[in-house]
Amino acid sequence: MIILITGASHTGKTVLAQRLLEKYHYPYLSIDHLKMGLIRSKQTELTPMSDHADLTAYLWPIVREMIKTALENRQNLIVEGCYIPFDWENDFTEDYRKQIRYYCLVLSENYIRNHFGDIKNYANIIENRLDDTCCTLENVLADNAQILEMAKSCHVNYILIDEKYAIDIDL
Repeated sequence: MIILITGASHTGKTVLAQRLLEKYHYPYLSIDHLKMGLIRSKQTELTPMSDHADLTAYLWPIVREMIKTALENRQNLIVEGCYIPFDWENDFTEDYRKQIRYYCLVLSENYIRNHFGDIKNYANIIENRLDDTCCTLENVLADNAQILEMAKSCHVNYILIDEKYAIDIDL
């Protein structure tokens, strides 16, 4: 089984992946780690600050084929990151899709406004962010509003975190 976890920055994708790893003992792939490995090894001219669409266009084909390889080998894998396109299903046959669970994490405006201090405090709980200057109230509100709009318009499975941060996924 493959579990895809996506959403805006600071929604807890990596924390959820870590919890699922601990609960189910499935390994996980951080798309951010893949991105930085490719950038640091100079396999791409893209940078961490490149346009999100450009990074997705570059990274997704690699991740997609890794997912297919894991499925073909009957291996479980959690893939987390913001570079999973909303139309990901178009890249897989029905047989593959039956083995993939997709979760898009979205923070509500209410949650962001009431817990922005917590969002900032937990930003480094799993991975150390070297530059977190983009984590402003305005950016987090805008990013999550955009992700929610896209999730609804693309009819993908999303988890709206509203009053308290509690996500429990049973496989």
